[in-house]
Amino acid sequence: QVQLVESGGGLVQAGGSLRLSCAATGLTFSTSDCGWFRQAPGQGREFVAGIKWSVSRSYADSVKGRFTISRDNAKSTVYLQMNDLKPEDTGLYYCALYRGRLPMVVITPNQYDYWGQGTQVTVSS
Repeated sequence: QVQLVESGGGLVQAGGSLRLSCAATGLTFSTSDCGWFRQAPGQGREFVAGIKWSVSRSYADSVKGRFTISRDNAKSTVYLQMNDLKPEDTGLYYCALYRGRLPMVVITPNQYDYWGQGTQVTVSS
């Protein structure tokens, strides 16, 4: 049974930093692509960042230069380092795994195979 468990969310002031973690069990993590998505109240789930098994990365324009996605295959964990946080970054952050064969980082949520339960990030102004 595949399980993804996120941690690291919280309340932070604008300009602050948080580091999210997502630990995966029940599958071969090193051959999976990973993505981080977020969902604000009343909004759809949007792509934030993704990293392929080959370690190529992609970011949403709104977070480029502020967020960094990384992975540690030995720990079956993907991270999202978030710096210079803004109130508009507030939302429920989900990690997801993609087991398909598309050559690029997938940015559409419905193509991902497994999801975590989410961790709340709240940025106050």
